[in-house]
Amino acid sequence: MSTIGKTPIEARGHAQPEVLVSTEWVAEHMDDPTVRIVEVDVDTAAYNQGHIPGAVGWNWQRELQDQLQRDIVGKADFERLMEASGIGNDTTVILYGDTHNWFATYAFWLLKYYGHEDARVMNGGRARWLAEGRPLTTKVPVIPRANYQARQPNLHMRVLRDPALGSLAHNHDVVLADGRPPAKCRCEQLAPAYLPEEGLQRGGHIRGARNIVWSNAVRENGIFTSPEERRALCEGEGVAPDREGIAYYRIGERSPHTWFALGQPLASPRRVQRRRLLDRKG
Repeated sequence: MSTIGKTPIEARGHAQPEVLVSTEWVAEHMDDPTVRIVEVDVDTAAYNQGHIPGAVGWNWQRELQDQLQRDIVGKADFERLMEASGIGNDTTVILYGDTHNWFATYAFWLLKYYGHEDARVMNGGRARWLAEGRPLTTKVPVIPRANYQARQPNLHMRVLRDPALGSLAHNHDVVLADGRPPAKCRCEQLAPAYLPEEGLQRGGHIRGARNIVWSNAVRENGIFTSPEERRALCEGEGVAPDREGIAYYRIGERSPHTWFALGQPLASPRRVQRRRLLDRKG
Protein backbone atom coordinates (compact mmCIF):
# COMPACT_ATOMS: atom_id res chain seq x y z
CA MET A 1 0.00 0.00 0.00
CA SER A 2 2.72 2.50 -0.01
CA THR A 3 6.05 3.13 -1.48
CA ILE A 4 8.24 3.27 1.60
CA GLY A 5 10.18 6.24 0.88
CA LYS A 6 12.02 9.33 0.01
CA THR A 7 10.96 12.80 1.08
CA PRO A 8 11.05 14.50 4.52
CA ILE A 9 8.29 13.86 7.02
CA GLU A 10 7.08 17.47 6.86
CA ALA A 11 7.52 18.38 3.22
CA ARG A 12 7.59 22.12 2.75
CA GLY A 13 6.57 24.33 -0.14
CA HIS A 14 3.35 25.20 -1.89
CA ALA A 15 3.14 22.04 -3.99
CA GLN A 16 3.40 19.64 -1.02
CA PRO A 17 1.89 20.83 2.28
CA GLU A 18 3.06 19.40 5.56
CA VAL A 19 1.24 16.19 6.31
CA LEU A 20 2.06 16.27 10.02
CA VAL A 21 1.16 19.38 11.98
CA SER A 22 1.69 20.19 15.64
CA THR A 23 -0.94 20.84 18.28
CA GLU A 24 0.36 24.42 18.37
CA TRP A 25 -0.38 24.81 14.67
CA VAL A 26 -3.90 23.48 15.16
CA ALA A 27 -4.53 25.78 18.12
CA GLU A 28 -3.49 28.75 15.99
CA HIS A 29 -5.84 27.76 13.15
CA MET A 30 -8.99 26.74 15.04
CA ASP A 31 -10.83 29.84 13.75
CA ASP A 32 -9.39 29.77 10.25
CA PRO A 33 -12.33 29.47 7.81
CA THR A 34 -10.14 27.66 5.29
CA VAL A 35 -9.37 24.89 7.80
CA ARG A 36 -11.67 22.10 8.98
CA ILE A 37 -10.63 20.01 11.98
CA VAL A 38 -12.02 16.47 12.05
CA GLU A 39 -11.88 13.99 14.94
CA VAL A 40 -12.03 10.28 14.10
CA ASP A 41 -11.76 7.93 17.09
CA VAL A 42 -11.67 4.20 17.69
CA ASP A 43 -14.02 4.96 20.59
CA THR A 44 -16.92 6.46 18.68
CA ALA A 45 -18.28 8.06 21.88
CA ALA A 46 -15.11 10.05 22.59
CA TYR A 47 -16.05 13.03 20.41
CA ASN A 48 -19.22 13.71 22.41
CA GLN A 49 -17.24 13.65 25.65
CA GLY A 50 -15.16 16.59 24.50
CA HIS A 51 -13.35 17.64 21.32
CA ILE A 52 -11.30 20.49 19.90
CA PRO A 53 -13.53 23.57 19.58
CA GLY A 54 -14.90 23.79 16.05
CA ALA A 55 -14.01 20.19 15.18
CA VAL A 56 -16.53 17.90 13.52
CA GLY A 57 -16.69 14.22 14.41
CA TRP A 58 -16.70 11.30 11.98
CA ASN A 59 -17.94 7.88 13.05
CA TRP A 60 -15.71 5.37 11.30
CA GLN A 61 -18.30 2.61 11.58
CA ARG A 62 -21.21 4.55 10.05
CA GLU A 63 -19.54 7.14 7.83
CA LEU A 64 -16.24 5.72 6.59
CA GLN A 65 -17.47 2.26 5.67
CA ASP A 66 -20.09 0.99 3.28
CA GLN A 67 -23.15 -0.06 5.26
CA LEU A 68 -24.17 -2.95 3.01
CA GLN A 69 -20.92 -4.70 2.22
CA ARG A 70 -17.41 -5.00 3.64
CA ASP A 71 -15.79 -2.09 1.87
CA ILE A 72 -14.80 1.53 2.27
CA VAL A 73 -17.41 4.24 1.80
CA GLY A 74 -18.33 4.85 -1.84
CA LYS A 75 -17.60 8.03 -3.76
CA ALA A 76 -21.13 9.49 -3.54
CA ASP A 77 -21.38 8.92 0.22
CA PHE A 78 -17.88 10.32 0.67
CA GLU A 79 -18.94 13.49 -1.15
CA ARG A 80 -22.03 13.83 1.05
CA LEU A 81 -19.90 13.43 4.19
CA MET A 82 -17.48 16.12 3.06
CA GLU A 83 -20.30 18.51 2.17
CA ALA A 84 -22.09 17.96 5.49
CA SER A 85 -18.79 18.65 7.26
CA GLY A 86 -18.41 21.99 5.49
CA ILE A 87 -15.44 20.78 3.50
CA GLY A 88 -14.87 22.04 -0.02
CA ASN A 89 -12.24 20.88 -2.47
CA ASP A 90 -9.87 23.63 -1.37
CA THR A 91 -10.35 23.16 2.39
CA THR A 92 -7.38 22.19 4.53
CA VAL A 93 -8.52 19.13 6.53
CA ILE A 94 -6.78 18.41 9.83
CA LEU A 95 -7.42 14.91 11.19
CA TYR A 96 -6.81 13.66 14.70
CA GLY A 97 -8.10 10.95 17.00
CA ASP A 98 -7.50 8.60 19.89
CA THR A 99 -5.30 5.49 20.07
CA HIS A 100 -2.22 6.89 18.32
CA ASN A 101 -4.30 8.35 15.47
CA TRP A 102 -5.33 4.95 14.10
CA PHE A 103 -8.51 6.16 12.45
CA ALA A 104 -7.18 9.63 11.75
CA THR A 105 -4.66 8.00 9.40
CA TYR A 106 -7.44 5.74 8.09
CA ALA A 107 -9.44 8.86 7.20
CA PHE A 108 -6.33 10.53 5.77
CA TRP A 109 -5.87 7.57 3.42
CA LEU A 110 -9.54 7.80 2.40
CA LEU A 111 -9.22 11.51 1.59
CA LYS A 112 -6.17 10.84 -0.55
CA TYR A 113 -7.90 7.90 -2.21
CA TYR A 114 -10.62 10.27 -3.40
CA GLY A 115 -8.16 12.98 -4.37
CA HIS A 116 -8.40 15.59 -1.62
CA GLU A 117 -5.34 17.81 -2.00
CA ASP A 118 -4.68 19.24 1.44
CA ALA A 119 -5.14 16.69 4.22
CA ARG A 120 -2.94 16.60 7.34
CA VAL A 121 -2.68 14.71 10.62
CA MET A 122 -2.20 16.33 14.04
CA ASN A 123 0.91 14.74 15.50
CA GLY A 124 0.17 13.10 18.85
CA GLY A 125 -3.58 13.10 18.28
CA ARG A 126 -6.21 13.51 20.96
CA ALA A 127 -3.91 12.27 23.74
CA ARG A 128 -1.33 14.98 23.13
CA TRP A 129 -3.99 17.71 22.99
CA LEU A 130 -5.33 16.53 26.37
CA ALA A 131 -1.87 16.15 27.91
CA GLU A 132 -1.09 19.76 27.07
CA GLY A 133 -4.26 20.96 28.78
CA ARG A 134 -5.69 22.50 25.63
CA PRO A 135 -9.40 23.41 25.49
CA LEU A 136 -12.21 20.95 24.81
CA THR A 137 -15.89 21.49 24.21
CA THR A 138 -18.96 19.31 23.93
CA LYS A 139 -20.63 21.82 21.62
CA VAL A 140 -21.17 20.46 18.13
CA PRO A 141 -20.43 23.22 15.62
CA VAL A 142 -23.11 24.39 13.21
CA ILE A 143 -21.38 24.46 9.85
CA PRO A 144 -22.85 25.53 6.48
CA ARG A 145 -22.86 22.82 3.88
CA ALA A 146 -20.18 22.99 1.24
CA ASN A 147 -19.98 21.79 -2.33
CA TYR A 148 -17.60 18.91 -2.92
CA GLN A 149 -16.66 16.85 -5.94
CA ALA A 150 -14.40 13.88 -5.31
CA ARG A 151 -12.04 12.57 -7.93
CA GLN A 152 -12.25 9.05 -9.22
CA PRO A 153 -10.59 6.62 -6.79
CA ASN A 154 -6.82 6.48 -7.01
CA LEU A 155 -6.43 2.80 -7.75
CA HIS A 156 -2.67 2.98 -7.20
CA MET A 157 -3.43 3.37 -3.49
CA ARG A 158 -5.31 0.14 -3.05
CA VAL A 159 -4.75 -3.45 -4.08
CA LEU A 160 -7.09 -6.37 -3.53
CA ARG A 161 -6.01 -9.82 -2.45
CA ASP A 162 -5.64 -11.72 -5.71
CA PRO A 163 -3.89 -8.89 -7.63
CA ALA A 164 -1.59 -8.42 -4.64
CA LEU A 165 -0.64 -12.08 -4.52
CA GLY A 166 -0.14 -12.10 -8.28
CA SER A 167 2.08 -9.05 -8.04
CA LEU A 168 4.15 -10.66 -5.31
CA ALA A 169 4.57 -13.81 -7.37
CA HIS A 170 5.90 -11.93 -10.41
CA ASN A 171 7.53 -8.83 -8.91
CA HIS A 172 10.08 -9.51 -6.22
CA ASP A 173 10.65 -5.78 -5.68
CA VAL A 174 7.26 -5.51 -3.94
CA VAL A 175 7.37 -6.04 -0.17
CA LEU A 176 4.52 -6.85 2.22
CA ALA A 177 4.63 -4.95 5.51
CA ASP A 178 2.80 -6.84 8.27
CA GLY A 179 2.14 -4.31 11.03
CA ARG A 180 1.04 -6.78 13.72
CA PRO A 181 2.95 -7.66 16.90
CA PRO A 182 5.64 -10.33 16.41
CA ALA A 183 3.75 -12.96 18.45
CA LYS A 184 0.88 -12.84 15.97
CA CYS A 185 3.19 -13.05 12.98
CA ARG A 186 4.93 -16.07 14.49
CA CYS A 187 1.60 -17.81 15.16
CA GLU A 188 2.16 -17.62 18.93
CA GLN A 189 -0.97 -15.55 19.55
CA LEU A 190 -4.34 -15.65 17.82
CA ALA A 191 -6.06 -12.88 19.80
CA PRO A 192 -5.04 -10.03 22.10
CA ALA A 193 -5.34 -10.89 25.79
CA TYR A 194 -7.91 -8.15 26.32
CA LEU A 195 -10.08 -9.32 23.37
CA PRO A 196 -10.01 -13.12 23.45
CA GLU A 197 -13.21 -13.31 21.42
CA GLU A 198 -11.50 -11.67 18.43
CA GLY A 199 -9.18 -14.52 17.56
CA LEU A 200 -7.80 -15.21 14.11
CA GLN A 201 -9.10 -18.17 12.14
CA ARG A 202 -5.52 -18.98 11.17
CA GLY A 203 -2.24 -17.92 12.71
CA GLY A 204 0.96 -16.83 11.06
CA HIS A 205 1.66 -14.36 8.27
CA ILE A 206 1.69 -14.15 4.49
CA ARG A 207 4.78 -15.88 3.13
CA GLY A 208 7.59 -13.37 2.57
CA ALA A 209 6.00 -10.56 4.59
CA ARG A 210 8.26 -8.39 6.74
CA ASN A 211 7.17 -7.67 10.30
CA ILE A 212 7.29 -3.87 10.54
CA VAL A 213 5.27 -3.35 13.72
CA TRP A 214 2.99 -0.31 13.58
CA SER A 215 3.67 0.73 17.19
CA ASN A 216 7.40 1.04 16.55
CA ALA A 217 6.69 4.09 14.39
CA VAL A 218 5.25 6.11 17.30
CA ARG A 219 6.33 6.94 20.82
CA GLU A 220 4.21 6.19 23.90
CA ASN A 221 2.80 9.73 23.78
CA GLY A 222 1.54 9.18 20.23
CA ILE A 223 4.15 11.34 18.50
CA PHE A 224 5.60 9.79 15.38
CA THR A 225 9.26 8.88 15.62
CA SER A 226 11.74 10.72 13.43
CA PRO A 227 12.06 9.99 9.70
CA GLU A 228 15.47 8.46 10.38
CA GLU A 229 14.04 6.09 13.00
CA ARG A 230 11.23 5.04 10.70
CA ARG A 231 13.60 4.42 7.83
CA ALA A 232 15.60 2.25 10.22
CA LEU A 233 12.45 0.18 10.85
CA CYS A 234 12.36 -0.67 7.17
CA GLU A 235 16.07 -1.25 6.84
CA GLY A 236 16.06 -3.44 9.95
CA GLU A 237 13.77 -5.80 8.05
CA GLY A 238 15.96 -5.66 4.98
CA VAL A 239 13.59 -3.29 3.15
CA ALA A 240 15.16 -0.45 1.17
CA PRO A 241 13.27 2.82 1.81
CA ASP A 242 12.42 3.30 -1.87
CA ARG A 243 10.82 -0.12 -2.41
CA GLU A 244 7.16 -0.41 -3.25
CA GLY A 245 5.27 -1.82 -0.28
CA ILE A 246 1.87 -3.17 0.60
CA ALA A 247 0.93 -2.69 4.24
CA TYR A 248 -1.65 -4.95 5.83
CA TYR A 249 -3.17 -5.84 9.18
CA ARG A 250 -5.71 -8.36 10.45
CA ILE A 251 -8.85 -6.32 9.69
CA GLY A 252 -7.23 -3.23 8.24
CA GLU A 253 -7.67 -0.63 10.97
CA ARG A 254 -3.92 -0.18 11.56
CA SER A 255 -2.53 -0.74 8.09
CA PRO A 256 -3.23 2.91 7.12
CA HIS A 257 -1.17 3.89 10.18
CA THR A 258 1.74 1.85 8.81
CA TRP A 259 1.12 3.24 5.33
CA PHE A 260 1.20 6.77 6.70
CA ALA A 261 4.19 6.31 8.99
CA LEU A 262 6.39 4.47 6.51
CA GLY A 263 5.05 5.87 3.28
CA GLN A 264 3.11 9.09 3.10
CA PRO A 265 5.51 11.41 4.94
CA LEU A 266 8.59 9.71 3.49
CA ALA A 267 7.80 8.63 -0.01
CA SER A 268 7.30 9.69 -3.59
CA PRO A 269 3.71 10.45 -4.72
CA ARG A 270 2.95 6.96 -6.04
CA ARG A 271 1.08 5.03 -3.37
CA VAL A 272 -0.22 1.48 -3.30
CA GLN A 273 -2.50 0.89 -0.32
CA ARG A 274 -4.21 -2.30 0.75
CA ARG A 275 -6.21 -2.29 3.95
CA ARG A 276 -8.02 -5.64 3.73
CA LEU A 277 -5.57 -7.83 1.94
CA LEU A 278 -7.24 -11.07 2.99
CA ASP A 279 -10.88 -9.99 3.01
CA ARG A 280 -11.85 -9.84 -0.61
CA LYS A 281 -10.97 -11.28 -3.98
CA GLY A 282 -10.05 -8.69 -6.56
